[in-house]
Amino acid sequence: MMSLFNLSGYDAVKFHLLQGRYVSSEMLNDVLLELNKSAYVEINEIGKSVEKKSISNIKIGFGPIKLLFWSQMHGNESTTTKAVIDLVNLLIKNYDSDSVTNLTNRCTLHIIPMLNPDGADAYTRVNANSVDLNRDAQNLSQPESKILRNVFNEIKPDYCFNLHGQRTIFGTEYSGNSAVASFLAPSQDNKLSITRNRAEAMRVIAYINLKLKKDLPNNVGVYDDAFNINCVGDTFQSLGIPTILFEAGHIGSDYNREESRLYMFKALCFSLDYISRSDLSYETDISEYHKIPQNKKCFFDIILSNADINGKNYNLAIQYKEVLKDNSIEFQPQLEKINHLEDYYAHKNINLKNKIIDFPSEDDLKIGSDIDFVIANNEKISLKIY
Repeated sequence: MMSLFNLSGYDAVKFHLLQGRYVSSEMLNDVLLELNKSAYVEINEIGKSVEKKSISNIKIGFGPIKLLFWSQMHGNESTTTKAVIDLVNLLIKNYDSDSVTNLTNRCTLHIIPMLNPDGADAYTRVNANSVDLNRDAQNLSQPESKILRNVFNEIKPDYCFNLHGQRTIFGTEYSGNSAVASFLAPSQDNKLSITRNRAEAMRVIAYINLKLKKDLPNNVGVYDDAFNINCVGDTFQSLGIPTILFEAGHIGSDYNREESRLYMFKALCFSLDYISRSDLSYETDISEYHKIPQNKKCFFDIILSNADINGKNYNLAIQYKEVLKDNSIEFQPQLEKINHLEDYYAHKNINLKNKIIDFPSEDDLKIGSDIDFVIANNEKISLKIY
């Protein structure tokens, strides 16, 4: 069967109304109005957020295998929202193709593209009540948490896709490469048991990895599978449903996450290819899942090496703070770590080659300080993203 991704060029299905890191509820509503013009999708409001903003579900297909996707549970994690909208656009534009017909005959997709519109608008991880929805799976204290659980209970999904984005700090263990895409088949008990449904989630991820390795040979990771029943993925896995965590990561200078968006789109296509196969005897081995390297916190945005400050050699790690301003994200460079950087990598390395850095005193080297630029031998070196 032809891969869904190969149906047409990506640029033809990429939904260009969504660009950059900031995806607000208003932007999404404009997208949903466009998508709702298609006869192939059904879009319904399924509830409202703390601040009474609409939360919608996109339904496409009519097959017996039911898939539930949700994105922007954390409001500042927008890459998978862009990718899953691209997926919907692909299915609409190729609805009569053999590959999409096979998918829609076998599967019904339920997609919540933005579970946390209040957090999305404020560009925060938490909702308007400052609650992390991904730690509210048991208490169900928030309207957004209840909405997701109600949809889960109503449709009784056969697979769940928990779509997120991760910080630039992650690399794949022992490789020196950034984690561009990361996954997890969450645990469902303290014993980290590999149950039937968890093994199925592992097989889906193994298949995605085998396909993504052509583009990302050393940039795919898996998260630690420590059990936390308060997390949505762990809870749904414990209820017997194969649940897969997607995490859009970072590569190079892609701070708008448009490259990551492409790889998340591909990963979604590959997962649907696998699940919708008519050859039910085909499956990947879970041993392939266990070969995927672990995620590790080993990256900074910038490392300034060999800086001469008052006659001493310094290595400085810079991390960007993401700040919402005028409906876009500014990346504010801040000093994150001083020296002892032997085990770390950077998305950008600047070797100052023992040039003298103009810091009046060592007291100015404070963790958390904003550093837009440095002066090295009277040369201004900007650290900002433009």
